[in-house]
Amino acid sequence: MSQSMSLACPGLSDPLAMMRTFSFPLFVPATRPDRFAKAASSGTDTVIVDLEDAVAEDAKDAARDEAAQALGDISGADVWLRVNGSDTDWHDADIELAVAAHVNGIVLPKCESVDQLKHVRAALSVDQSIIALIESARGVRAAYEIAEVSDRLMFGSIDYALDVGCQLTQEASLFARSKLVIASRAARIPPPLDGVTTSLEDEGLVRSDAAHASGLGFGGKLLIHPNQIQPARTGFAPSAEEIEWARNILSGGDGGEARSVGGEMIDAPVVERARRLLLRYEETA
Repeated sequence: MSQSMSLACPGLSDPLAMMRTFSFPLFVPATRPDRFAKAASSGTDTVIVDLEDAVAEDAKDAARDEAAQALGDISGADVWLRVNGSDTDWHDADIELAVAAHVNGIVLPKCESVDQLKHVRAALSVDQSIIALIESARGVRAAYEIAEVSDRLMFGSIDYALDVGCQLTQEASLFARSKLVIASRAARIPPPLDGVTTSLEDEGLVRSDAAHASGLGFGGKLLIHPNQIQPARTGFAPSAEEIEWARNILSGGDGGEARSVGGEMIDAPVVERARRLLLRYEETA
């Protein structure tokens, strides 16, 4: 058994079975428990109750208490809890809440080392997941090691740009995004989730950002408003032309022999790509 499977997915033979391949988690501030159930019914597959960036320092303890009373109201979606960082005074109490409420997963912010993840893993139940939020140069540098002991990676694009001093553009963070995709695949965990788009009204921008992430190999996108759900899903969905191409490829059967379809040479990798395109269509439609 690999290190990834022994540390990240105890008791499971296949880490990919732990989560949806494509996911569009929606952040909700822990200070707004009145929104928890509404978020779960918005069409997202996962609600992230945020105890970190969405909560002021002097409100951390109160927000945790409020969230504890309302986490049980969430149904119809997975529940992840973004805790405060491992170097903060609130971290241990946040983890205790996550265990007591038995949320599906922990989002660990500012993740930069394997030791941070091991500390959290030791406190969780065996069926609770750890999602490592990579949002710094140190985190990107350690992405390969972090992926081996986590259940999924997330890219914190805004904090990453701030940390390295780059612009918040697709080009400036291309290396970091690509490294998270490669690290996830090498560790045999689900593809990473891309960072948020801050615009609440520009659906075209959300769709464009999602399409860019999809093209790099991401498996979903973090969202901050229900209005972003459908544009994000549309951005990840294959185009009509891709769907038609995939169906044409598979209409000729899935045998291993090479053949020609519409003037294109088709072999096993091309058939597999067609299968995956149709799977992505089913999961994002």
